[in-house]
Amino acid sequence: MDDVAFLPATELLELFDSRELSPVEATEAALSRIEQNNARVNAFCLVDADAALSQARKSEERYARGESVGRLDGVPTSIKDNFLTQGWPTLRGSHSIDADQEWHHDAPVVARLREHGAVLLGKTTTPEYAWKGVTDSPFTGFTGNPWAPTRTAGGSSGGGAAAVALGMGQLAVGSDGGGSLRIPAGFCGIVTLKPTYGRIPLWPASPFGTLSHAGPMTRTVADAALMLDALAVPDARDWTSLPPEDFDYLDAIEGGVEGLRIAFSPDLGYVEVEPEIREAVEAAVRAFEDLGARVEEKDPGFEDPIEVLDIHWNAGAANALRAYDEKTRELMDPGLVEIANRGAGYSVMQYLDAVARRNELGIHMSTFHAEYDLLLTPTLPIPAFEGVREVPEGWRHESWMSWTPFTYPFNLTQQPAASVPCGFTSSGLPIGLQIVGAKYEDALVLRAAHAYQTARPLTDRKPPEIVGDG
Repeated sequence: MDDVAFLPATELLELFDSRELSPVEATEAALSRIEQNNARVNAFCLVDADAALSQARKSEERYARGESVGRLDGVPTSIKDNFLTQGWPTLRGSHSIDADQEWHHDAPVVARLREHGAVLLGKTTTPEYAWKGVTDSPFTGFTGNPWAPTRTAGGSSGGGAAAVALGMGQLAVGSDGGGSLRIPAGFCGIVTLKPTYGRIPLWPASPFGTLSHAGPMTRTVADAALMLDALAVPDARDWTSLPPEDFDYLDAIEGGVEGLRIAFSPDLGYVEVEPEIREAVEAAVRAFEDLGARVEEKDPGFEDPIEVLDIHWNAGAANALRAYDEKTRELMDPGLVEIANRGAGYSVMQYLDAVARRNELGIHMSTFHAEYDLLLTPTLPIPAFEGVREVPEGWRHESWMSWTPFTYPFNLTQQPAASVPCGFTSSGLPIGLQIVGAKYEDALVLRAAHAYQTARPLTDRKPPEIVGDG
C-alpha cells in the first residue's frame, strides 16, 4: 500500500488505464497513510473517507467502461482549507467562521479537480486566513514537518506539503501570497509552482489581493505540470484569469535547458544563507551547467522589497478582519490581529506609494528577464525550525517575512516561481531550489525544473516513519 501511495500521478493514470491498478486501491493507500501519519503531523483538518471511496469507485467504473474523464481521474488529492468546497466547511483555520451553514460553492480550483475526476480526500491545514509562513492556528493547532514533526512544515500551505511528502495523496492544491506554496515545499522536500498571477483563477478573491496565487503541490514536476493542465482554465468569477495556453504543460516539460541563459543569485545581494543550504544550491546550479545551460552568477539588482510587501500584506489582513468585532478578534491568532490593526492605520498615500514601488520592481524584473531566461536562488535561507513559532528561536527579527526573502519578491512581480528539492542538511532536513521565470513563462519554469529533477532525482527519499526532533 505504501508503494502505491508514493507512485506519481502520471504513473497511477497509466496503471488505471491498463487496469493494473484501481482508483479504489490508490485511494485506500492514501487513506491508510492518513490514518498512520496524520496524528503526528496534523496535515488534514478534515478527512472524508466515505466520500473519497465513493468517488474512487465511480472512477473505477469509468475506467472499466473505457470512459475515464479529464486529466486526473481517480488520483487522490487534497484541498487547502481556504478554497470553498461544496459540501465541506471552509474554515480557514479560524474560530470566526461558522461551520454549521450550507456550503454550496466550489472555488475554481475545486470545480476543475472535480471535472477532471480527482478523488478528493479532504481539507488541509492552514494558519488563520493563510496569514503567515508557518502553519498553526488557534483552531487547528500546529502542523509538523514530515521529516521532523517537532519542526514546522512551513506555511501557509503547510498541510498540503506535509500530506504530499508523506504519501497522503499524490496531489494537493494550495495558495501562495508571499511564499505560501514554496516555503512548505522547500521545508518538506516536495515540488510546487506558484504560477503567473491569473494562470489559475481564484474566487472568492484573496483578501491579500493580487499577491495571492493558487498552485499545485506534488512530488514530481511532471505531476505539477499535469495539475496545471487541469487547473489553468479561465473562470468567469475571476476577471483577472488568463486565457488558456495552446499547448499542454505536461508535454512542454520535455526539451531540457541546453542553451538557456540562466542567472544564479545565491543571496539576492542581501540575504544571509546557511552554509549547508548554499552548498546544496550551488551543486544544483552546477547540474544546470552540466545540462548545457549558460549560467552566470548575477544578482537581479533590487533592494529588499520587504517594506513594500509589508504594507500590501498588512492592508490585506485589515481587509480580511474588517467585519469582525473585538470579541471575535479575541479568539483569533494575536499575530494576525496585530498586523491587521497595523494595516488599518495606513493612509491612502502610503498604500499608493507601495503600489508604485511594486510597479517599479515589476518593470525591473521584466527588464532583467530580457537578458536572462531564468533566475535560480535558494527557496529558503534556513532549514525548517523548531516549535510553534513564527520565527526561529533567537532570530533577529519578529516577522516570518524576515526568513522568507527569496519568495515574496516574486509575488509582488507576479512571476512564475517553482521550488524543487535539491538536497538535505546533515540532520536530514530538505533543501529547496527556487526557479523563477519571466511573467507568463510558466512552461519554461516547469521545463527547467523537470530537467533538473530528471538529472538529480530525490524522489526515492521518503520521510522516516519514526522521526526524532531532527
